[in-house]
Amino acid sequence: MKSFSYADITNNPSLLARPAMTAANLDATVSQILLDIRQRGDVAVKEYTLRFDKIALNELEVSASELAEAAASLDPALKTAIQTAKHNIETFHARQQSTPEVIETMPGVFCWRKNVGIDKVGLYIPGGTAPLFSTVLMLGVPAKLAGCKEVVLCSPPGADGKIHPAILFAAQTVGVTRIFKAGGVQAIGAMAYGTESIPRVYKIFGPGNQYVTAAKQLVSREQVAIDMPAGPSEVLVCADETADPAFVAADLLAQAEHGIDSQVVLLTFSTDLLQAVFAEVERQVALLPRAEITRKALENSVAVAVNSRAEALEIINNYAPEHLILAMGDADAFAEQVQNAGSVFIGNYTPESVGDYASGTNHTLPTNGYARAYSGVSLDSFVKKITFQRLTIEGLKNIGPTVETMAIAEELVAHQRAVSIRLEKMKSENLKVKSE
Repeated sequence: MKSFSYADITNNPSLLARPAMTAANLDATVSQILLDIRQRGDVAVKEYTLRFDKIALNELEVSASELAEAAASLDPALKTAIQTAKHNIETFHARQQSTPEVIETMPGVFCWRKNVGIDKVGLYIPGGTAPLFSTVLMLGVPAKLAGCKEVVLCSPPGADGKIHPAILFAAQTVGVTRIFKAGGVQAIGAMAYGTESIPRVYKIFGPGNQYVTAAKQLVSREQVAIDMPAGPSEVLVCADETADPAFVAADLLAQAEHGIDSQVVLLTFSTDLLQAVFAEVERQVALLPRAEITRKALENSVAVAVNSRAEALEIINNYAPEHLILAMGDADAFAEQVQNAGSVFIGNYTPESVGDYASGTNHTLPTNGYARAYSGVSLDSFVKKITFQRLTIEGLKNIGPTVETMAIAEELVAHQRAVSIRLEKMKSENLKVKSE
C-alpha cells in the first residue's frame, strides 16, 4: 500500500484514483463481442466460453440432474449457512415492501402508486476467481419478494464444465427459474438480446469485472435496464486509536482478495496505528490462499494520514466508497455525517464480511464513486412503480380550469381541449337535467 498525507490527497486527488482500463479500448472490445452475440446467439456464446473459460459446452442450460447432483454434493453445514443467510436477507428486504396509499390531492382527484414486479430479470453471478454464491441470495431473494415472474441466472462454468454447486444450490433455494453456463460479456449480451437458449430479460443485475460493467452500460442503451454500473470491489476503512490493527488489516485484505483490480483505502489519525496495520497486513497476507491476487490488489491501494474527523469525512464523501468501515470510538456519530457510501459498517465489531454474506443488507453496491448518486440493490430495484389517478365529476370540475390554463400557456391546445370537451359535456348535461 502507498502512504500519503491529507495534504497530498488534497493537492493531487488522482492519488486515490481507482485502477481502470482505457475506456475506449474496453468499449470497442466489448461492443464487438456484444454484436457477435446478437447476430449469432448460442453459437457465439459457446465460442466465447471456449475462448475465455477454456470450456467446450454442448448445452448452455443447467439440467435438473446437475441441480440434484449439486444439492447432494454440498456440505450440510454450508447448506445451513446459505439458508440462514437467506432468512436474514429475506427478513430485511421484506420490510421494504409497501402498501399503496390513495392520496386525494384535491376534492375528487385521487392519486396512488403501486409496485409491480419486473416480469423478466437476469442475474449475473461471477464465478471466475471465486464462486460468489452469496450474490445469488442478494439478487434472488428480492427478485422473488418483488414478484418477478421469470428469474434467469448466468454464471461461468468451472474447469469441469459445471457451475459451482453452491451457486446452483443457492439458486434453487431462492427460486431462480432457469440457470445457464455463461459468463462475462457473452452472458450480459445473451440476457440483453436473447439467444436460442437464453431468454431476453428486461433488467440485468449483478457485479463483475470491468468488461462486465462495460457490457452492462452498453446494453443499457438498447431497451434493457441495469441495476447500476457495479465494477471491481473496494473498501475504505477509517480507523482511530481505538481500532485493533489486526481487525483493520483483516478488513483491508478481505476486499483486496476479490481481484487484482480491487482497491482498499485506509484513513487513520495515528502514525503508530498506520505502521501497526502495515505490519499486520504483511503478516496476514502470507497466510491467505489468494495471496498473489491480494498482493496485486494492494499495489492499487492507499493509506492516508489525516489530522481530524473533518479531513476524514471530506475524503470519504469525495471518494464515495462501496464499503465504508468506521473503526472508531465515535463511529455512530460519525456515520450520521456520511453522505456518499454504498454501505456503512459501524464500530470495531462490524466487519464488512457480515454484509457480504448474512447480516441481511444487500451486498450489490455502487463502486467507482457511483455511490455519490446510486443506491445499492434493494427490493425497489426489482419493481416498477406505476402511478394511477382517478377523477370524479367533482374532481374534474375542480382541477379542469387549472389544466386548461396551463395547457394554453404551453400552446398545447389539444391538451386543453381534452379537458374542455368533458367540462362542456358536463355543463350541457347539467343544463338538460335542470330543464327537465
